[in-house]
Amino acid sequence: MGQCGITSSKTVLVFLNLIFWAAAGILCYVGAYVFITYDDYDHFFEDVYTLIPAVVIIAVGTLLFIIGLIGCCATIRESRCGLATFVIILLLVFITEVVVVVLGYIYRAKVEVEVDNSIQKVYNAYSGTNPDAASRAIDYVQRQLRCCGIHNYSDWETTDWFKEAKNNSVPLSCCKATISNCTGSLTHPMDLYAEGCEALVVKKLQEIMMYVIWAALTFAAIQLLGMLCACIVLCRRSRDPAYELLIAGGTYA
Repeated sequence: MGQCGITSSKTVLVFLNLIFWAAAGILCYVGAYVFITYDDYDHFFEDVYTLIPAVVIIAVGTLLFIIGLIGCCATIRESRCGLATFVIILLLVFITEVVVVVLGYIYRAKVEVEVDNSIQKVYNAYSGTNPDAASRAIDYVQRQLRCCGIHNYSDWETTDWFKEAKNNSVPLSCCKATISNCTGSLTHPMDLYAEGCEALVVKKLQEIMMYVIWAALTFAAIQLLGMLCACIVLCRRSRDPAYELLIAGGTYA
C-alpha cells in the first residue's frame, strides 16, 4: 500500500513538472501581455510601479522552467538532495506568487484613482495630429473601447483642441464603426459612441491586473501540490529501506 502511494506521488510529481513547463510559458505570456497593454494605456496610468506584478510574473515563469527541469531530474533519479532543493525553490516561488497576488490587489485598487487624476490632462493635451503620443493614445482607446470623451462625447467641448478647431466636431475616433459617413459632428450624436472612456479604461486595466492575480493563484495551488508530492517521496524514501527506485537499476543519491 505504501509503495503504491509513493509510486503515485512520483507519477504525479513528474506530471506536475511537465505542467510547470507549460505554466512557465503561460506566466511569461501573461506578463508580456500586461506590458504590451500597459504601453497602449500608459498615458492614462502614470504609476509605473503597477508593472511590478508583471515583472515578477515573468521572473517566476522563467524560474518555473528551471524548476520543472530540476524536478524532473530529481524525481527520475530520486535524488534526496535534488528533491529537497526542488521543494525549497518551490516554497520560495510560492511565497513570491503570494506577494504578486497582494501587489495585484493593491494596484488594482489604485487604478481608478490614477486614471481619474491623469485622464483630464491627457484629453487636454490632444492635438489631433498623428505624431503626437497623447493624440494617438486617445484615438486608439476610443476606437478599441468604443467610447468618446471622459464621461461622454460632450466632454470634448471643454478641450483646447475643440475650441481651436471651431467646427463643433469631436475626433473621428468617436465615430461608431458601423457609420461609414460619420464626420464627428455633434449635430449627429447618434453617430458617436455614447459611453465615456474613463470607466472603460479603469475596467480594462483592472481586468488585466486580475489576469495576473488569477494566474499567480492558479499556479501557486499547483506548486502546493508539487511540494506535497515531493515531501511524500522524501519522507518515504528516508523511512523505508526497501524503497524501490522509479528507474530499475537506479541508485540512491
